[in-house]
Amino acid sequence: MNNRIAIPALTKELNGVLIDADTIERRVAELAAQINTDYKDIKQPLILVGVLKGSFIFLADLCRRITVPHVVDFISVSSYGKSSITTGNVRMLMDTRENQEGHHVLIVEDILDSGFTLDYLNRNFSTRGPLSVKNIVLLDKPKRHVVPVEIHYLGFEIPDVWVVGYGLDYAEKFRTLPYIAEMNKVEE
Repeated sequence: MNNRIAIPALTKELNGVLIDADTIERRVAELAAQINTDYKDIKQPLILVGVLKGSFIFLADLCRRITVPHVVDFISVSSYGKSSITTGNVRMLMDTRENQEGHHVLIVEDILDSGFTLDYLNRNFSTRGPLSVKNIVLLDKPKRHVVPVEIHYLGFEIPDVWVVGYGLDYAEKFRTLPYIAEMNKVEE
């Protein structure tokens, strides 16, 4: 993804577009098609669990393309606190409302960085009696992994840069950009 598009006078905080909106849309369609194939024979609705807040746009686009029976739920966790560096301690801020017992669960995550959050969620949901727990990750930064986590469905692998847009933010800014943009250096 080295074809960065200049952002026309949006802000000097952004370095350029890393993944454009059309590329994201195509990849979300491909991922949804694979999920539809993989879960075509399920008896109970698939539970899509969006990790707030970053996954909400990805989840919205994804679930509109999923044709197998499904329900949407949310969870909120934090491993960053008020810093841009993970603490490694994952705290649950809001739990899901759906009962996962006897269902297939698909965790929808915006970005895999250290792996602490997704590892925590995979282990947590596995104790709730689901038929399976898998995940779908929009963005993966493999160079940042501290905890090994298997990714079942992956949107894009990206370099170790700070990104915003398509649900991801920096201090609640840039979340609603229709593309993934690289920020200029973030002070840690």
